[in-house]
Amino acid sequence: MIYIDSNVFVYSALDRKSKGQKARAILSNVQLGKLSGGTSAITFDELVWAVREVKGENESVLAGELFLNTPHLDILEVGQGILKGSLDIMRTHHLRPRDSIHAASALNFSAEYIVSEDRDYDTIASIIPRKSIAEVSASFAPTK
Repeated sequence: MIYIDSNVFVYSALDRKSKGQKARAILSNVQLGKLSGGTSAITFDELVWAVREVKGENESVLAGELFLNTPHLDILEVGQGILKGSLDIMRTHHLRPRDSIHAASALNFSAEYIVSEDRDYDTIASIIPRKSIAEVSASFAPTK
């Protein structure tokens, strides 16, 4: 499984340029069952908030519904174990709280890597690597 950071969903919802297209391609491959992906329940909050700020309440609710109904996407619960793991990551790697929750979720579910544009995750490359949206989407892009 790969761990999909919230910014992949935000780019998919809001960016109509190349990065958004690539984010949508990643999520499409998850929906089709070609890519095993998961994300944290806190991604819902981050996505809906970002869409609300740019497109308003109605669009944010729609984005939340689409997120929750994404086929083959594992939405990982955030419980006490994840939060304790996030504190350990905050202490040792100095990530911010939300990033630490994402990282602890990815580690707890044995993700191969985190897909994210957030370079802060590069500070934890020794425990879980980060790949950019472009890197991941290139792995299944048709060759010319």
